[in-house]
Amino acid sequence: MSLKNVLLAGVCALVPLAAAAEMRVEDPYARAAGAMARSGAAFMQITNAGETDDRLVAAASDVAERVELHTHIMDGEVMRMVEVEEGFAVPAGETISLQRGGMHVMFLGLTRALEQGDEIEVTLSFEGAGDMTVTIPVDNERMPEEMGGGMQMRHGQTDG
Repeated sequence: MSLKNVLLAGVCALVPLAAAAEMRVEDPYARAAGAMARSGAAFMQITNAGETDDRLVAAASDVAERVELHTHIMDGEVMRMVEVEEGFAVPAGETISLQRGGMHVMFLGLTRALEQGDEIEVTLSFEGAGDMTVTIPVDNERMPEEMGGGMQMRHGQTDG
């Protein structure tokens, strides 16, 4: 292999790292509805500090049998949670919020309890930036500000 090819391979290997560095995750937390819950969710702010639009297309974790990207929609008078197979757009220079009652990462078929104070590893897969592994603290006591600490949304066995 020539020196030129070695250098080119090295530069190409760094491109995903540079792209991933432009995605930032802030204020992540995960929760389950209770000790016996079979599902849970993760929430966070994702900022695309780059100059190119991107998309969160998948998430993975060993804490659940399946990990999906979900949101809530109004179906008549009922709020329903649905999978968003195409993922979430993360426009260049903007921040999206994954939050309770909106977009979130959903853990289905928990392989262990999400206990207060634990940490879980979640790999976020972006269309352009590639994979990014995030350590997320479990905070089952956290109440979102927009819900005033009193109202909780229910679907299945977890808040999401």
